[in-house]
Amino acid sequence: MKPILLKNARIVDPSRNIDEVGHVIIAEGKILAAGNEVRNQGMPDEADIINLKGKAIFPGLVDARVFVGEPGAEHRETIASASYAAATGGITSFIMMPDTQPVIDNVALVEFVLQTAKEAALVNIYPTASLTSGMNGKQITEFGLLKEVGAIALSEGKKTIHNANLMRLAMTYARDFDMPIIHETQDAELSAHGVMNAGLMASWLGLSGIPREAEVIPLERDLRLATLTGAQYHASQISTAMSVQAIGYAKEKTKNVSAGVSINHLTLNENDIGEYRTFFRLSPPLRAEEDRIAMVNALRDGIVDIIVSSHDPQGADTKRLPFSDAQPGATGLETLLAAALRLYHNGLIPLTRLIDSLSTKPAKIFGLDAGTLKPGASADLIIVDLHEPWILKVDRLNSCSKNSPFENIHFQGRVLATMVKGKIVFYSHGLENIKNASLSYKKYQGNKV
Repeated sequence: MKPILLKNARIVDPSRNIDEVGHVIIAEGKILAAGNEVRNQGMPDEADIINLKGKAIFPGLVDARVFVGEPGAEHRETIASASYAAATGGITSFIMMPDTQPVIDNVALVEFVLQTAKEAALVNIYPTASLTSGMNGKQITEFGLLKEVGAIALSEGKKTIHNANLMRLAMTYARDFDMPIIHETQDAELSAHGVMNAGLMASWLGLSGIPREAEVIPLERDLRLATLTGAQYHASQISTAMSVQAIGYAKEKTKNVSAGVSINHLTLNENDIGEYRTFFRLSPPLRAEEDRIAMVNALRDGIVDIIVSSHDPQGADTKRLPFSDAQPGATGLETLLAAALRLYHNGLIPLTRLIDSLSTKPAKIFGLDAGTLKPGASADLIIVDLHEPWILKVDRLNSCSKNSPFENIHFQGRVLATMVKGKIVFYSHGLENIKNASLSYKKYQGNKV
């Protein structure tokens, strides 16, 4: 492949605290240079040159919470379809949760995910393994063997371990094997039968509520255990002001704690449920506006570290039901960046901090080779028009499932091209000239179920 020069771009690289106009040079799947200083360097011979005319270049996004149906529920999402949805949304790496059928709790299933991704995926996929066998919350899995074959973290996915002694034991072993624990906290008894945030809105709609305490009580337990054991602990997604306070307090005591927030809880609230719209049935539930504002402020200030899509595709048979009967979950890979840019355009989050939370920081937390445009790094990057307006039509989503809470939403900002290891894996109508570059274009051939 010939080298490629992306010139006259706004380059945002949080790993080097850069937000400047410059060029990016790519050769043999690596970034040779990126930034304003490239203007003063000689260009590679016979390079393909693409003038971006002020479009933005970011490190490829890293999504730390993605649910995929394969194996077991390929009708909802396959590894291949999830990877293409990710590429169209500017995500070049994602961490796959172990909630499959069967659960990813053994060496063979980790190897299956990695081999399938190698054969069919357009982006980098990193599997997690279940903390307990079959996610039964009773017996921990073989952490060392799972890490050896490629599991990058341990998680119970959508489940919460309720046995505090088991959680302490798991954290102790995870610490010894240097593996992060990704955990969602929902108290089973407090959230039982609840379908939305407890409060006045739930009373008006006649729906059972889930109190904020259902999230923060097990979270506070986990944070104290993480401080006790020294394990690397990541709260997968928090949604309340009380949880922000708990994370902030824990970070004053230890450096091994981090937290994520889903893009849904940053940009939506319980009022969006409206007339029982099941695409807004999520877990944790959409909270009150004051909680949403608290999450935005916590992200800006760094108390909350990263944004996740919490991509959880659901079929029509589980969503086209009465609100209380519908399954929680929403797709999110293709709308993660566009929805996040609303926070930038509204002046709530600086662009560098936003990209840091979507790319650089999650790569750092989980030790991934991603999230940077520094010379020598893998050429995983995206080209973005920060101002292009568009409307999401769910029938045009590339995910096998179409349950997006952003249906018919007006966005400002769109991914024009996505590169992984220097190869173009996605380009849109706005950047046709990139097709002429010598870089390989690996096109997704469709979902094969």
